[in-house]
This record gives sequence, structure tokens and C-alpha cells, in this order.
Amino acid sequence: MTDRRNVEIERKYLLSGVPEAALVVTPVAIDQGWLPGERLQERVRRIRDADGKRYTRTVKLGRGVERIEVEEAADRDLFEALWPLTEGRRISKLRYRIPDGGLVWEVDRFRDRDLVLAEVELPAADVVPEPPAWLAPYVRREVTGEPEYLNVNLAR
Repeated sequence: MTDRRNVEIERKYLLSGVPEAALVVTPVAIDQGWLPGERLQERVRRIRDADGKRYTRTVKLGRGVERIEVEEAADRDLFEALWPLTEGRRISKLRYRIPDGGLVWEVDRFRDRDLVLAEVELPAADVVPEPPAWLAPYVRREVTGEPEYLNVNLAR
């Protein structure tokens, strides 16, 4: 049986740009890379914000709206030891977190390409949220489950 605490339920949307509502929020800078491996997708992440730097290590399994996600805090030494192994499998983005109607929408602007995505974590897989008014004009389409929009597949 799956531990529900380790289940990520989210929907993802392709945007035409960064919504104005996001630009009033201070973003966090995220650098993440994936370790080599065929069966597991293991990621290391560095998050930089006003509070400093944090590091995490994450394993994700599955596809679509509902996936297994196991994440743990890491320290700088572990991150720096693993980071060279992610060469050619990295992304860098700015993340804007906007609470709205009981949900938190995350808008990611990728730093090395013209790509903006929005994600929202949900309480259940059958929940299909209506994008809020500030986001709706920017939504091109939902891309949940489309492999080309998974961060691991966007990594270079």
C-alpha cells in the first residue's frame, strides 16, 4: 500500500508568459539536476531565496496527475558531491508561488529557454481546478501527463 504522504497530485499548464500577478511576488531561484539511472528519477535541488539556500533530494515514480514522490532535505556537501553527476541533465528556473482559493499555484519561468509553466498541487486526482482569473488569460493548454513537459525531460 502506498503511503499517501508520498503521493504528489498536480496538474500542469503551458503558459504564454509570466502573469502580472506573479511578478509582484518575490521568486525563488531553483537549480535542479537528475542523476543517471534508467528506472529511478532521482533529483537534487538547490533553492535560493531571501532565507538563504536549501537543498533537497527527490525520487519520483509514475506519470500523469498522481505520482509517487519521496523528498528529503539534503545538506550542501551532499548536493555538491552529486551535482557534477547531473551534467547535461539540469534545469534552472525562477518560481513564483501564488496562493489562490485554497490552492497554491506555482509559475515557473525557465532561465535558459522561452518557457513558462504553471503547476498546482491538488487534494485528489479527480479535482480539475479552474485556473484563477489572473492566470486564465495566459493558459495555452493543460500539459499534465505530456512527457515533453516533465522537468526531467526538459533538462539539458
